[in-house]
Amino acid sequence: MNDAAALKFETQDIVVDEIFPHAPETIWKTLTNGELMGRWIMPPSGFEAVEGTRFTFQTTPAGAWDGTIRCQVLEVRPHERFVYSWQGGDEGNVGYGSRLDTVVTWTLTKVDNGTRLRLVHSGFVTPKNDTAFSNMSNGWPKVLSRLGSVTDEQN
Repeated sequence: MNDAAALKFETQDIVVDEIFPHAPETIWKTLTNGELMGRWIMPPSGFEAVEGTRFTFQTTPAGAWDGTIRCQVLEVRPHERFVYSWQGGDEGNVGYGSRLDTVVTWTLTKVDNGTRLRLVHSGFVTPKNDTAFSNMSNGWPKVLSRLGSVTDEQN
């Protein structure tokens, strides 16, 4: 194995696809409104759906990690695509709270009966991020279910 191959990491992505009985504009509001976001994922601090905006979520600390998830809005295409970085953890942690440097991409597509919402949470490095990958693979479908409930309340 040469040095370049030794430095190449395997990554995994979480993909969740759901169809909601709402227009893309309605789903978009739930995705990009800070108050609503706090009801389906976690309350954000400093959030605005504007490219370049840095914001944080706070979750359970572990070891050397303070529990802060640092995000930056990378792309905003209203009613179509919303992308942000998702970084947290600490190099000194193993398992929960290990260093994580990922990207969350939401894609909205109008369909006959509403909106197809596709979430791709990409960049989980194996085996370092296996715990986060497993936990979030189970968690994201629940988050989308809550997102649907919050959106239902808007109508």
